[in-house]
Amino acid sequence: MATLKAIRRRIASVKSTQQITRAMKLVAAARLRRAQEALLNARPYHEALTRVADSLLASAPEAAAPAENAAPVTLVIVVSSDRGLCGGYNANLIRAAESEAQRLRAAQSEPRFFAVGRKALDHFRRYHYPLDGERINNVPRLATVGLARDLATIIGERWRTGAISAVGVVYSQFRSPISQRPVFEKLLPIAPSARPADGAPVTDYLIEPSAAELVPRILRSYLEAAMLHALLEAEASEYGAKMTAMDAATNNAAEMISRLTLEMNRARQAQITKELMDIVGGAEALRGAAA
Repeated sequence: MATLKAIRRRIASVKSTQQITRAMKLVAAARLRRAQEALLNARPYHEALTRVADSLLASAPEAAAPAENAAPVTLVIVVSSDRGLCGGYNANLIRAAESEAQRLRAAQSEPRFFAVGRKALDHFRRYHYPLDGERINNVPRLATVGLARDLATIIGERWRTGAISAVGVVYSQFRSPISQRPVFEKLLPIAPSARPADGAPVTDYLIEPSAAELVPRILRSYLEAAMLHALLEAEASEYGAKMTAMDAATNNAAEMISRLTLEMNRARQAQITKELMDIVGGAEALRGAAA
């Protein structure tokens, strides 16, 4: 059995850790609320712009087709976090990205990864995956318009030059603070649907001066909105996963403190019993000597 002093030292250490995890949980909860609000505010714009691009390409699909003789390469953008302490959030994302890469290889398309976040970058470098780029966040917030525009510019340039023939993004879709699901969203090429989901006829747009001039602008706006949406989903998911992980860590610390306290009480009781036995033994020895 550990000594009483060692047990007390362990209890103090666990209590200190518990204070840190509780504070991190509160910080993650506050940031999660802001991330949720930003996500809910941006969703209608993303959905509306997707419908516009879908309807526009239904009438002029050739204007947004891949470049002639485009390489059979799919750019897979993986949005992870820069830091850990968020449970299996990053591991699930990377597993989904690797699964999607296997599916692309089976479809005769070469997957090339673009890492957004240090965790994905470290994983792909460690296992020598083909990397086509990286972005490490230098600001506390992941979902920024500047980052979304940079990513949209990179995608647009490679799409126009024929360096890639398809683009997709792997991110964690936010459902609730305790539920996040890794998803793969295909961005390009956009498959124009004949009819919207509600069965209404496709909007027939009158385009001036020409579709060739308008479609690149629509595509750029669509890519920016799609990337910002993915970043917002990932940001909310990361804070939700971090809050859940820190809550579990705080509860585990409380259970450990309870077990250590019980062990300390047992050790203290054993020490008291031993001291009483020594006193009684000494008294008996004195009584025998006096007799």
